[in-house]
Amino acid sequence: MKSLEWLSRPHLRQPTAILAFTGWGDAGESSTDAARHLVASYQAETVARFESDPYFDFQVNRPIVALDEAGVRSIAWPTTELLVVRLDDLDLVVVLGEEPNYRWKKFVTELGDALTELGVKTAVTIGAFVGQVAHTLPVPIVGSSTSGRVVTQHGLLPSRYEGPTGIVGVLNQALEARGIETVSLWAAVPHYLSNQAYPPGVEALLRKSADVIGVNFDTSELERQSSEFRATVDAAVDESDELADYVRQLETDAMDSEDPAEDLVQEIEQYLRDT
Repeated sequence: MKSLEWLSRPHLRQPTAILAFTGWGDAGESSTDAARHLVASYQAETVARFESDPYFDFQVNRPIVALDEAGVRSIAWPTTELLVVRLDDLDLVVVLGEEPNYRWKKFVTELGDALTELGVKTAVTIGAFVGQVAHTLPVPIVGSSTSGRVVTQHGLLPSRYEGPTGIVGVLNQALEARGIETVSLWAAVPHYLSNQAYPPGVEALLRKSADVIGVNFDTSELERQSSEFRATVDAAVDESDELADYVRQLETDAMDSEDPAEDLVQEIEQYLRDT
């Protein structure tokens, strides 16, 4: 029995998917905030959503109660939605949700069926990991793809990771098996800032995603948020000699590294094993 409910089945132009999930692999909520930014900025249309019951442990992913302006109470259940963003030259299918607790094989099969039905040929999965990086430096992006053309064109790295994975890793393999060209992008979030939203990570993921897809996203609001965030963090760092010394050490380590990309790959691999 299908657990995906279709609200509409639109005709899409050159559809490409961007997928992000909360929880494991979403440090600083950078990946899901990137997807939410697209949904909010371009007035996305929800075309399908998954039922919650088959996939979630509600004692782990609890429903959220909210009140509207009139005091009417509503409950939002954890789920995954497929939304369509209309751009000038193509349409994006934004998949946004929470990592399921149960039935991953069924979930990725149904999601893959839906993307195939919508005509998706390329998918970009995005995530974020906790890294030994400084907030004062550009946000590092680690990317991989099974497509040699994409790897070469965008300077990505072939994945050599072996170990535990999350729903994004499972989806990458499942979509590739369907013939959907899949790219995986991960932003490094400073570990001393990973317990809060991290706007620079959101901006970096959207910029790199746009580069891979070949479109332009309006990131002006994110640039403003990133600038304000860094200024706030800088002020806090200035008040702590210990933290200031630590950030300077991270900057020095980054400059002294013989192969920064390889170092980041090793960091994300360790993060995935430990998380």
